[in-house]
Amino acid sequence: MALYEFYGKTCPHCIEMMPIVDKLIGEGIPIEKFEVWDDKDNAAKMEEANKNHCPGVPFFVNTKSDQWICGSTNEATLRDWAAGKPIEH
Repeated sequence: MALYEFYGKTCPHCIEMMPIVDKLIGEGIPIEKFEVWDDKDNAAKMEEANKNHCPGVPFFVNTKSDQWICGSTNEATLRDWAAGKPIEH
């Protein structure tokens, strides 16, 4: 299973999510973070993973459950996403 977060380093919504994402990572949840505004390779990874779900960042993808989150969310929803539990879009 892979958990990906695609973000822009100066995106206000991404900055809002950083403490929550870092908290989950600190608890051992293996979220891989990819900055896409300044890194063309990461932007290409996002385009491949996106499947037209999200027009911007932050964008979260769980490859095992094939669930995604577009934009900011709360900690409970992000935890459910990481665990592969059903989430609402």
